[in-house]
Amino acid sequence: MLNTTFGMILTYGDFEVIKCILEVEINLVLQLYHVAPRGGHYGATQTARRVLDCGLYWPTIFKDAYQFVSTCKNCQKAGMAMNRRHEMPQQPIQFCEIFDVWGIDFMGPFPVSNGYSYILLAVDYVSRWVEAIATKTNDAKIVVDFLKIQHLLPVWFA
Repeated sequence: MLNTTFGMILTYGDFEVIKCILEVEINLVLQLYHVAPRGGHYGATQTARRVLDCGLYWPTIFKDAYQFVSTCKNCQKAGMAMNRRHEMPQQPIQFCEIFDVWGIDFMGPFPVSNGYSYILLAVDYVSRWVEAIATKTNDAKIVVDFLKIQHLLPVWFA
């Protein structure tokens, strides 16, 4: 059966207008979104989605994109077109608030000055706030006392 939607403008309510391109334009559009400098030689699905994102449509878009990508000479030379396995992973970005994540470490030993030879350094990763104190030793008791003094433990266990 002959498809009669080519060349029409499809609308969804008053908001969205998609141009259904002619059959003779299909290869030109696919070449633009796959081969041209803005293309990137992505796989068939990504190429078809980029065409759809620009407001263009035709009924066999995914099938035509697959055929076009599978016959692309550059993709054949490279072995395959890029697909989801080769793209960057789409993982959600974790949001942290100020004083949620700290880095704590000792520096030293340094030459003794007033009985102190180490520096305990705490950095808030979000705000880049730095706290530093001079210490005589580098043991866990110093870290716990530092956290109690700086009011970090009461915030955590409130």
